[in-house]
Amino acid sequence: MKGLLLRLSALDADAATAVRVIAHFEALLGGGPDPATLARSTAGLAGCPAGLELPDGRAARFGPDGAALPGAPAHVSGRVGLEPAGRVWLERPGVPGPFDELVLEWMAIAARVLAGRPRQTRPPRAADPALVELVLSGREDAADRARALRLLGLDPAVPLRVVAVTGGPGADPGVEAVALLGRGAVRGAVRVARVGALGAVLVQRPDGAPEDPAGAKGADAGPTTRAASPTAELRAAVRERARDRSAGRAHGLGDGPSPGRGVRVGVGGATDPLDACASWRQARAALRFTAPGTPEEAVADHDELGPVALLADIPVTRLRGQADVRRLAELARGAGGGGGQGADLLAALAAFCRTGSLRQAAAGLHLHHSSVAARLAHVEKGTGWRLRDPQDRFRAHLALYALRLIDTGTDTGDAVGAGTGTG
Repeated sequence: MKGLLLRLSALDADAATAVRVIAHFEALLGGGPDPATLARSTAGLAGCPAGLELPDGRAARFGPDGAALPGAPAHVSGRVGLEPAGRVWLERPGVPGPFDELVLEWMAIAARVLAGRPRQTRPPRAADPALVELVLSGREDAADRARALRLLGLDPAVPLRVVAVTGGPGADPGVEAVALLGRGAVRGAVRVARVGALGAVLVQRPDGAPEDPAGAKGADAGPTTRAASPTAELRAAVRERARDRSAGRAHGLGDGPSPGRGVRVGVGGATDPLDACASWRQARAALRFTAPGTPEEAVADHDELGPVALLADIPVTRLRGQADVRRLAELARGAGGGGGQGADLLAALAAFCRTGSLRQAAAGLHLHHSSVAARLAHVEKGTGWRLRDPQDRFRAHLALYALRLIDTGTDTGDAVGAGTGTG
Protein backbone atom coordinates (compact mmCIF):
# COMPACT_ATOMS: atom_id res chain seq x y z
CA MET A 1 0.00 0.00 0.00
CA LYS A 2 2.83 2.38 0.80
CA GLY A 3 4.09 2.26 -2.79
CA LEU A 4 0.67 3.46 -3.98
CA LEU A 5 0.54 6.58 -1.82
CA LEU A 6 0.14 9.85 -3.66
CA ARG A 7 2.18 12.87 -2.71
CA LEU A 8 -0.81 15.11 -3.11
CA SER A 9 0.72 18.35 -1.93
CA ALA A 10 2.87 18.42 -5.08
CA LEU A 11 -0.04 17.90 -7.50
CA ASP A 12 -2.54 20.24 -9.08
CA ALA A 13 -6.21 19.56 -8.42
CA ASP A 14 -7.95 17.70 -11.21
CA ALA A 15 -10.70 15.13 -11.62
CA ALA A 16 -8.35 12.24 -12.44
CA THR A 17 -6.33 12.70 -9.26
CA ALA A 18 -9.53 13.08 -7.25
CA VAL A 19 -10.64 9.67 -8.53
CA ARG A 20 -7.29 8.23 -7.41
CA VAL A 21 -7.85 9.66 -3.92
CA ILE A 22 -11.25 7.98 -3.71
CA ALA A 23 -9.82 4.73 -5.09
CA HIS A 24 -7.17 4.81 -2.36
CA PHE A 25 -9.79 4.86 0.38
CA GLU A 26 -11.97 2.30 -1.42
CA ALA A 27 -9.00 -0.07 -1.54
CA LEU A 28 -8.23 0.65 2.10
CA LEU A 29 -11.81 -0.16 3.13
CA GLY A 30 -11.69 -3.35 1.10
CA GLY A 31 -8.87 -4.55 3.32
CA GLY A 32 -10.81 -4.13 6.57
CA PRO A 33 -8.62 -1.47 8.24
CA ASP A 34 -8.44 -0.57 11.91
CA PRO A 35 -8.19 3.04 13.17
CA ALA A 36 -4.39 2.96 13.23
CA THR A 37 -4.21 1.74 9.63
CA LEU A 38 -6.63 4.42 8.48
CA ALA A 39 -4.75 7.24 10.23
CA ARG A 40 -1.32 5.97 9.10
CA SER A 41 -2.45 5.54 5.49
CA THR A 42 -4.11 8.96 5.38
CA ALA A 43 -1.02 10.66 6.79
CA GLY A 44 1.11 9.05 4.10
CA LEU A 45 -1.40 9.96 1.41
CA ALA A 46 -1.64 13.60 2.44
CA GLY A 47 2.03 14.01 3.34
CA CYS A 48 1.27 15.45 6.79
CA PRO A 49 0.18 14.16 10.22
CA ALA A 50 -3.37 12.80 10.42
CA GLY A 51 -5.54 11.57 13.27
CA LEU A 52 -8.98 10.35 14.21
CA GLU A 53 -11.19 9.84 17.24
CA LEU A 54 -14.14 7.45 16.86
CA PRO A 55 -17.43 7.60 18.79
CA ASP A 56 -16.46 4.45 20.70
CA GLY A 57 -13.31 6.09 22.07
CA ARG A 58 -10.75 4.51 19.74
CA ALA A 59 -8.16 7.03 18.53
CA ALA A 60 -5.01 7.15 16.43
CA ARG A 61 -2.54 9.79 15.25
CA PHE A 62 0.33 9.22 12.82
CA GLY A 63 2.95 11.20 10.95
CA PRO A 64 3.58 10.94 7.18
CA ASP A 65 6.56 8.65 7.85
CA GLY A 66 4.26 6.08 9.46
CA ALA A 67 5.36 6.77 13.04
CA ALA A 68 2.71 6.97 15.76
CA LEU A 69 2.41 10.41 17.34
CA PRO A 70 1.60 10.76 21.05
CA GLY A 71 -0.69 13.34 22.62
CA ALA A 72 -3.10 15.82 21.15
CA PRO A 73 -2.55 17.59 17.82
CA ALA A 74 -0.70 20.88 18.08
CA HIS A 75 -2.00 22.43 14.88
CA VAL A 76 -5.13 21.25 13.05
CA SER A 77 -5.34 22.54 9.49
CA GLY A 78 -8.64 20.84 8.65
CA ARG A 79 -11.16 18.51 10.28
CA VAL A 80 -14.54 16.84 9.84
CA GLY A 81 -16.83 15.79 12.67
CA LEU A 82 -18.40 12.37 13.09
CA GLU A 83 -21.82 11.52 14.51
CA PRO A 84 -22.68 11.16 17.36
CA ALA A 85 -19.13 12.09 18.43
CA GLY A 86 -15.57 11.99 17.19
CA ARG A 87 -13.61 13.60 14.39
CA VAL A 88 -10.88 13.17 11.77
CA TRP A 89 -8.22 15.77 11.09
CA LEU A 90 -5.06 16.78 9.23
CA GLU A 91 -2.14 18.75 10.67
CA ARG A 92 -0.56 20.45 7.68
CA PRO A 93 1.71 23.43 8.41
CA GLY A 94 0.95 26.45 6.27
CA VAL A 95 -1.86 26.54 3.74
CA PRO A 96 -4.02 23.43 3.09
CA GLY A 97 -3.06 21.23 0.16
CA PRO A 98 -5.22 21.10 -3.00
CA PHE A 99 -6.72 17.75 -1.99
CA ASP A 100 -6.98 18.17 1.79
CA GLU A 101 -10.74 18.74 1.67
CA LEU A 102 -11.33 15.58 -0.37
CA VAL A 103 -8.94 13.53 1.77
CA LEU A 104 -10.74 14.64 4.93
CA GLU A 105 -14.13 13.89 3.43
CA TRP A 106 -13.13 10.34 2.54
CA MET A 107 -11.21 9.78 5.74
CA ALA A 108 -14.46 10.65 7.53
CA ILE A 109 -16.42 8.23 5.32
CA ALA A 110 -13.94 5.46 6.13
CA ALA A 111 -14.07 6.32 9.84
CA ARG A 112 -17.85 5.98 9.83
CA VAL A 113 -17.48 2.52 8.32
CA LEU A 114 -15.09 1.61 11.14
CA ALA A 115 -17.70 2.91 13.57
CA GLY A 116 -20.29 0.55 12.12
CA ARG A 117 -22.04 2.68 9.50
CA PRO A 118 -22.31 0.61 6.28
CA ARG A 119 -22.01 2.13 2.85
CA GLN A 120 -22.08 1.05 -0.76
CA THR A 121 -20.26 3.07 -3.37
CA ARG A 122 -18.93 2.74 -6.86
CA PRO A 123 -16.29 5.36 -7.67
CA PRO A 124 -16.90 7.37 -10.84
CA ARG A 125 -14.45 7.13 -13.70
CA ALA A 126 -12.37 10.14 -14.66
CA ALA A 127 -12.58 10.56 -18.42
CA ASP A 128 -10.30 12.13 -20.99
CA PRO A 129 -11.61 15.72 -21.26
CA ALA A 130 -10.88 15.75 -25.00
CA LEU A 131 -13.15 12.73 -25.53
CA VAL A 132 -15.90 14.23 -23.39
CA GLU A 133 -15.70 17.51 -25.28
CA LEU A 134 -15.95 15.58 -28.54
CA VAL A 135 -19.09 13.77 -27.32
CA LEU A 136 -20.63 17.08 -26.26
CA SER A 137 -19.79 18.81 -29.51
CA GLY A 138 -22.54 19.60 -31.97
CA ARG A 139 -20.08 20.23 -34.80
CA GLU A 140 -17.99 17.06 -35.06
CA ASP A 141 -18.95 14.18 -37.32
CA ALA A 142 -21.33 11.60 -35.88
CA ALA A 143 -18.77 8.87 -36.57
CA ASP A 144 -16.16 10.70 -34.47
CA ARG A 145 -18.64 11.17 -31.64
CA ALA A 146 -19.59 7.48 -31.74
CA ARG A 147 -15.92 6.51 -31.57
CA ALA A 148 -15.37 8.84 -28.61
CA LEU A 149 -18.34 7.26 -26.83
CA ARG A 150 -16.90 3.78 -27.33
CA LEU A 151 -13.47 4.89 -26.08
CA LEU A 152 -15.22 6.19 -22.96
CA GLY A 153 -16.85 2.79 -22.47
CA LEU A 154 -20.32 4.07 -23.37
CA ASP A 155 -22.83 2.61 -25.81
CA PRO A 156 -23.74 4.91 -28.75
CA ALA A 157 -27.15 3.19 -28.94
CA VAL A 158 -28.26 3.70 -25.30
CA PRO A 159 -29.62 7.11 -24.17
CA LEU A 160 -27.60 9.14 -21.73
CA ARG A 161 -27.91 12.30 -19.67
CA VAL A 162 -25.35 15.02 -19.13
CA VAL A 163 -24.91 16.67 -15.74
CA ALA A 164 -23.17 20.02 -15.18
CA VAL A 165 -21.47 20.68 -11.83
CA THR A 166 -19.91 23.79 -10.35
CA GLY A 167 -18.56 24.54 -6.89
CA GLY A 168 -17.98 27.44 -4.59
CA PRO A 169 -15.34 30.15 -5.11
CA GLY A 170 -11.93 28.62 -5.79
CA ALA A 171 -13.26 25.06 -6.08
CA ASP A 172 -12.25 22.92 -9.04
CA PRO A 173 -15.51 21.84 -10.74
CA GLY A 174 -14.07 18.52 -11.88
CA VAL A 175 -12.98 17.65 -8.35
CA GLU A 176 -16.37 18.75 -7.00
CA ALA A 177 -18.11 16.45 -9.48
CA VAL A 178 -15.90 13.50 -8.53
CA ALA A 179 -16.35 14.15 -4.82
CA LEU A 180 -20.12 14.29 -5.13
CA LEU A 181 -20.48 11.26 -7.41
CA GLY A 182 -17.81 9.32 -5.54
CA ARG A 183 -20.32 8.67 -2.79
CA GLY A 184 -21.97 6.14 -5.07
CA ALA A 185 -24.83 8.52 -5.63
CA VAL A 186 -25.55 7.58 -9.22
CA ARG A 187 -25.83 4.08 -10.61
CA GLY A 188 -24.90 3.18 -14.14
CA ALA A 189 -21.87 4.14 -16.22
CA VAL A 190 -20.58 7.51 -14.98
CA ARG A 191 -17.81 9.48 -16.71
CA VAL A 192 -16.47 12.74 -15.26
CA ALA A 193 -14.25 15.44 -16.76
CA ARG A 194 -13.70 19.15 -16.49
CA VAL A 195 -15.00 20.98 -19.55
CA GLY A 196 -14.37 24.70 -19.53
CA ALA A 197 -15.48 26.17 -16.21
CA LEU A 198 -17.73 23.22 -15.32
CA GLY A 199 -17.56 19.59 -14.33
CA ALA A 200 -19.25 17.53 -17.06
CA VAL A 201 -20.74 14.15 -16.14
CA LEU A 202 -22.02 11.60 -18.65
CA VAL A 203 -24.53 9.17 -17.12
CA GLN A 204 -25.69 6.10 -18.99
CA ARG A 205 -27.98 3.83 -17.02
CA PRO A 206 -28.93 0.16 -17.44
CA ASP A 207 -32.58 1.17 -17.80
CA GLY A 208 -31.77 3.76 -20.44
CA ALA A 209 -32.40 1.64 -23.52
CA PRO A 210 -34.86 3.10 -26.02
CA GLU A 211 -38.44 2.10 -25.30
CA ASP A 212 -41.60 2.23 -27.38
CA PRO A 213 -43.96 4.99 -26.21
CA ALA A 214 -46.89 3.74 -24.19
CA GLY A 215 -49.56 2.62 -26.57
CA ALA A 216 -47.47 3.16 -29.72
CA LYS A 217 -48.05 0.56 -32.39
CA GLY A 218 -46.66 -0.24 -35.79
CA ALA A 219 -43.33 0.10 -37.51
CA ASP A 220 -43.61 3.89 -37.79
CA ALA A 221 -43.81 4.39 -34.02
CA GLY A 222 -40.10 5.09 -33.49
CA PRO A 223 -38.27 4.67 -30.18
CA THR A 224 -38.10 7.32 -27.53
CA THR A 225 -34.99 8.19 -25.54
CA ARG A 226 -36.03 7.58 -21.97
CA ALA A 227 -33.60 7.14 -19.12
CA ALA A 228 -34.29 7.44 -15.42
CA SER A 229 -33.06 10.76 -14.05
CA PRO A 230 -30.26 10.74 -11.45
CA THR A 231 -31.68 13.89 -9.82
CA ALA A 232 -33.00 12.19 -6.67
CA GLU A 233 -29.67 10.45 -6.08
CA LEU A 234 -27.71 13.65 -6.64
CA ARG A 235 -29.89 15.50 -4.14
CA ALA A 236 -29.33 12.67 -1.66
CA ALA A 237 -25.57 13.04 -2.11
CA VAL A 238 -25.76 16.81 -1.56
CA ARG A 239 -27.86 16.17 1.56
CA GLU A 240 -25.33 13.65 2.89
CA ARG A 241 -22.46 16.08 2.42
CA ALA A 242 -24.47 18.80 4.15
CA ARG A 243 -25.11 16.41 7.05
CA ASP A 244 -21.37 15.83 7.33
CA ARG A 245 -20.79 19.57 7.53
CA SER A 246 -23.50 19.90 10.18
CA ALA A 247 -21.82 17.18 12.23
CA GLY A 248 -18.58 19.11 12.09
CA ARG A 249 -20.23 22.35 13.19
CA ALA A 250 -22.04 20.55 16.01
CA HIS A 251 -18.67 19.53 17.40
CA GLY A 252 -17.19 22.99 17.05
CA LEU A 253 -15.23 22.08 13.92
CA GLY A 254 -16.45 24.83 11.67
CA ASP A 255 -13.01 26.29 10.99
CA GLY A 256 -11.80 23.53 8.69
CA PRO A 257 -12.52 22.75 5.05
CA SER A 258 -16.17 22.24 4.26
CA PRO A 259 -16.87 19.49 1.70
CA GLY A 260 -19.19 20.53 -1.08
CA ARG A 261 -19.96 24.04 0.18
CA GLY A 262 -21.47 25.97 -2.72
CA VAL A 263 -21.83 22.97 -5.04
CA ARG A 264 -24.57 23.34 -7.67
CA VAL A 265 -25.78 20.77 -10.18
CA GLY A 266 -27.79 20.96 -13.40
CA VAL A 267 -29.26 17.80 -14.96
CA GLY A 268 -29.99 17.59 -18.67
CA GLY A 269 -32.68 15.48 -20.27
CA ALA A 270 -32.19 11.99 -21.68
CA THR A 271 -31.05 12.02 -25.28
CA ASP A 272 -29.50 9.93 -28.01
CA PRO A 273 -25.76 9.80 -27.20
CA LEU A 274 -24.94 11.21 -30.63
CA ASP A 275 -27.01 14.25 -29.67
CA ALA A 276 -25.45 14.67 -26.22
CA CYS A 277 -24.87 18.35 -26.97
CA ALA A 278 -28.62 18.88 -26.45
CA SER A 279 -28.51 17.39 -22.96
CA TRP A 280 -25.37 19.44 -22.22
CA ARG A 281 -27.18 22.65 -23.19
CA GLN A 282 -30.09 21.66 -20.96
CA ALA A 283 -27.78 20.82 -18.06
CA ARG A 284 -26.07 24.20 -18.29
CA ALA A 285 -29.44 25.94 -18.53
CA ALA A 286 -30.74 24.03 -15.48
CA LEU A 287 -27.59 24.97 -13.57
CA ARG A 288 -28.52 28.63 -13.92
CA PHE A 289 -31.72 27.99 -11.92
CA THR A 290 -29.82 26.62 -8.92
CA ALA A 291 -28.61 28.25 -5.72
CA PRO A 292 -26.27 26.95 -3.00
CA GLY A 293 -28.15 25.60 -0.01
CA THR A 294 -30.71 22.87 0.33
CA PRO A 295 -30.50 19.92 -2.09
CA GLU A 296 -33.77 20.99 -3.70
CA GLU A 297 -32.28 24.38 -4.59
CA ALA A 298 -28.74 23.18 -5.33
CA VAL A 299 -29.82 20.56 -7.91
CA ALA A 300 -32.08 21.47 -10.83
CA ASP A 301 -33.42 19.05 -13.42
CA HIS A 302 -34.29 20.51 -16.82
CA ASP A 303 -37.18 18.07 -17.17
CA GLU A 304 -38.62 19.13 -13.79
CA LEU A 305 -38.39 22.80 -14.70
CA GLY A 306 -40.72 22.25 -17.65
CA PRO A 307 -41.81 25.51 -19.34
CA VAL A 308 -40.06 27.52 -16.61
CA ALA A 309 -36.79 26.60 -18.37
CA LEU A 310 -37.81 28.99 -21.16
CA LEU A 311 -36.99 31.87 -18.81
CA ALA A 312 -33.33 31.15 -19.55
CA ASP A 313 -33.93 32.38 -23.13
CA ILE A 314 -34.87 35.87 -21.96
CA PRO A 315 -31.97 38.37 -22.15
CA VAL A 316 -30.53 39.21 -18.75
CA THR A 317 -31.04 42.93 -19.36
CA ARG A 318 -34.81 42.42 -19.71
CA LEU A 319 -34.96 40.27 -16.58
CA ARG A 320 -33.01 42.86 -14.62
CA GLY A 321 -35.46 45.60 -15.57
CA GLN A 322 -38.61 43.80 -14.41
CA ALA A 323 -40.14 45.45 -11.33
CA ASP A 324 -40.57 42.32 -9.18
CA VAL A 325 -37.02 41.23 -9.95
CA ARG A 326 -35.66 44.68 -9.07
CA ARG A 327 -37.39 44.66 -5.68
CA LEU A 328 -36.14 41.15 -4.94
CA ALA A 329 -32.61 42.14 -5.93
CA GLU A 330 -32.77 44.98 -3.41
CA LEU A 331 -33.73 42.51 -0.70
CA ALA A 332 -30.91 40.21 -1.78
CA ARG A 333 -28.44 43.04 -1.32
CA GLY A 334 -29.71 43.45 2.21
CA ALA A 335 -31.45 46.77 1.57
CA GLY A 336 -33.57 47.45 4.63
CA GLY A 337 -33.00 43.94 5.95
CA GLY A 338 -29.98 44.41 8.12
CA GLY A 339 -26.44 43.22 7.54
CA GLY A 340 -26.10 39.78 6.05
CA GLN A 341 -29.81 39.04 5.89
CA GLY A 342 -30.33 39.16 2.14
CA ALA A 343 -29.34 35.56 1.45
CA ASP A 344 -31.38 34.35 4.43
CA LEU A 345 -34.49 36.12 3.13
CA LEU A 346 -34.10 34.56 -0.31
CA ALA A 347 -33.54 31.09 1.18
CA ALA A 348 -36.72 31.38 3.24
CA LEU A 349 -38.68 32.66 0.24
CA ALA A 350 -37.39 29.83 -1.98
CA ALA A 351 -38.29 27.17 0.59
CA PHE A 352 -41.79 28.57 1.05
CA CYS A 353 -42.41 28.93 -2.69
CA ARG A 354 -41.30 25.35 -3.21
CA THR A 355 -43.36 23.78 -0.39
CA GLY A 356 -46.28 26.19 0.10
CA SER A 357 -46.03 25.38 3.82
CA LEU A 358 -44.41 27.45 6.54
CA ARG A 359 -43.59 24.41 8.66
CA GLN A 360 -42.20 22.39 5.76
CA ALA A 361 -40.07 25.34 4.69
CA ALA A 362 -38.75 25.70 8.24
CA ALA A 363 -37.98 21.98 8.46
CA GLY A 364 -36.02 22.11 5.19
CA LEU A 365 -33.99 25.07 6.44
CA HIS A 366 -33.54 23.58 9.97
CA LEU A 367 -35.10 26.69 11.49
CA HIS A 368 -38.01 27.35 13.82
CA HIS A 369 -41.14 28.24 11.87
CA SER A 370 -41.34 31.59 13.63
CA SER A 371 -37.93 32.56 12.20
CA VAL A 372 -39.07 31.70 8.70
CA ALA A 373 -42.33 33.58 9.24
CA ALA A 374 -40.40 36.69 10.27
CA ARG A 375 -38.25 36.53 7.16
CA LEU A 376 -41.25 36.06 4.89
CA ALA A 377 -42.96 39.02 6.53
CA HIS A 378 -39.90 41.11 5.68
CA VAL A 379 -40.10 39.94 2.06
CA GLU A 380 -43.80 40.84 1.90
CA LYS A 381 -43.08 44.29 3.29
CA GLY A 382 -40.36 44.91 0.70
CA THR A 383 -42.28 43.60 -2.29
CA GLY A 384 -45.97 44.10 -1.54
CA TRP A 385 -46.67 40.41 -2.15
CA ARG A 386 -49.05 38.36 -0.07
CA LEU A 387 -47.26 35.03 -0.11
CA ARG A 388 -50.28 33.07 1.10
CA ASP A 389 -51.95 34.05 -2.16
CA PRO A 390 -51.06 31.44 -4.85
CA GLN A 391 -50.75 34.09 -7.58
CA ASP A 392 -48.35 36.22 -5.56
CA ARG A 393 -46.37 33.13 -4.58
CA PHE A 394 -46.12 32.22 -8.27
CA ARG A 395 -44.84 35.74 -9.04
CA ALA A 396 -42.31 35.43 -6.24
CA HIS A 397 -41.06 32.09 -7.52
CA LEU A 398 -40.63 33.46 -11.05
CA ALA A 399 -38.78 36.48 -9.67
CA LEU A 400 -36.47 34.18 -7.70
CA TYR A 401 -35.66 32.20 -10.81
CA ALA A 402 -35.08 35.40 -12.79
CA LEU A 403 -32.70 36.69 -10.13
CA ARG A 404 -30.70 33.46 -10.30
CA LEU A 405 -30.55 33.71 -14.08
CA ILE A 406 -29.17 37.23 -13.75
CA ASP A 407 -26.55 36.14 -11.22
CA THR A 408 -25.42 33.18 -13.37
CA GLY A 409 -25.82 34.81 -16.75
CA THR A 410 -22.14 34.57 -17.64
CA ASP A 411 -20.69 31.62 -15.70
CA THR A 412 -22.47 28.61 -17.19
CA GLY A 413 -23.51 29.62 -20.65
CA ASP A 414 -21.88 30.75 -23.86
CA ALA A 415 -18.27 30.56 -22.74
CA VAL A 416 -18.61 26.89 -21.93
CA GLY A 417 -20.68 26.13 -24.99
CA ALA A 418 -18.15 27.80 -27.26
CA GLY A 419 -15.47 25.54 -25.87
CA THR A 420 -17.32 22.42 -26.99
CA GLY A 421 -19.00 23.56 -30.12
CA THR A 422 -22.42 23.70 -28.52
CA GLY A 423 -22.97 27.43 -28.18
